[in-house]
Amino acid sequence: MSELSRKFLIGLFVFLATAFAVGWFHGEPLIGLLLGAVITLIYNIRYLLAFERALRNDDFAIFRYGDGIWQYIFSQYKFQRTRADRHKATYRSLLREIRRSTNAMFDGAVVLNANNEIIFCNRAAKNLAGIKRKKDRGRRVDNIIRAPALSKLLQSGDYAQSVEIPSPLNPDVRLSCRVAPYGGSQKLLFLRDITERLRVNKMRRDFVANASHELRSPLTVISGYVDALVDYPDLPEQWTQPAIEMRSQTQRMGRIIDELLELSRLESAGLADDKHFVDMGSLITRVSEQFSIDPDHAHVRLQIESNDGLLGSATEIESVIQNLIANAIRHTATDGDITVTWRRLDSGAELRVSDTGEGIAEEHLPRLTERFFRVDRGRSRADGGVGLGLSIVKHVLGRHEAELSISSEIDVGTRFSCVFPEHRISEPFSRRSSVHG
Repeated sequence: MSELSRKFLIGLFVFLATAFAVGWFHGEPLIGLLLGAVITLIYNIRYLLAFERALRNDDFAIFRYGDGIWQYIFSQYKFQRTRADRHKATYRSLLREIRRSTNAMFDGAVVLNANNEIIFCNRAAKNLAGIKRKKDRGRRVDNIIRAPALSKLLQSGDYAQSVEIPSPLNPDVRLSCRVAPYGGSQKLLFLRDITERLRVNKMRRDFVANASHELRSPLTVISGYVDALVDYPDLPEQWTQPAIEMRSQTQRMGRIIDELLELSRLESAGLADDKHFVDMGSLITRVSEQFSIDPDHAHVRLQIESNDGLLGSATEIESVIQNLIANAIRHTATDGDITVTWRRLDSGAELRVSDTGEGIAEEHLPRLTERFFRVDRGRSRADGGVGLGLSIVKHVLGRHEAELSISSEIDVGTRFSCVFPEHRISEPFSRRSSVHG
């Protein structure tokens, strides 16, 4: 108990005792005590009403002097109010700084609550998606930006993914949407204009495709002449090896052009058709047999644990299997093992190619699916690799809504895991049409 509380109670006790004594002196002690209590009650009710009036009028002159309980209450109220005003001013200043900084951003930023209702947005969100800070506060963001992909992203709670949608203000403007957790149950929606980036990527794809098409015709002519030169019976001996090397390099360039054209096609295409059944067990077996013709590489072992197949393009899935096995062979010694597994998962199915090869350093793993990226460039050129196979694998899996994960350990081996979603898996008897290669 504080000193002020003790003084208040002692004073109250003394006053009531005095009233009791006065009543006792007049022969009515209880009446004296009752009158003392009533006087005390009226006194404090008066101050209570005065305090309430002071709160309304902001006039505390009556409480500014003295050392009673009510003066103490006023001083505490004044202190807390001053501190709250100071914090409020600091908060408002900070809020103004945050608004200025967010308004300076080129990307749109929208703060959402647990129900995806708008709490705050910056100026870029208005320019990119038409969201108004005051007018749209409290509205669901998916009622303003009507895009199924965005609604799905908000409901999934997957903060690692992003989606591309057209702007509500201009369908020709493409926005990249990403969600991040933001304090408690709130979320922060980022909107970025990627129209220019997509335009540049399209120009790059068109250039690669057009250049590859233009190179194919002269390369075919050169390849024909080189083949004729190699097969020419009267070719001088000193030209035999150079001619063979020229044929090898023209064949390699032909493979590069073919793979570049395939990459351009995959990048421009949407999702693969889900009306064709791919018999994965038969396809894996057939592709692995193509590699068994050459005994001078690691043994390829199959683990077909499910009869289920895929709904998609058999030709493209075949290229995935070929590229993954060929990649494993290039990086595994002849006495090593390569295992190709097809198995069912709780929510989908997995195609896995693992080897006991040299392994890949962890810093190289994120770049493995980049075009022309090779960990050992000299060795890749020597064994025929051009650095496009895994990029093709990545785009084919994207067309089939599958995820690629890569794990590796130096001198232990590497594992490529392709996980296909449930709706891409089909049992053999439910096939709608059969595609064999």
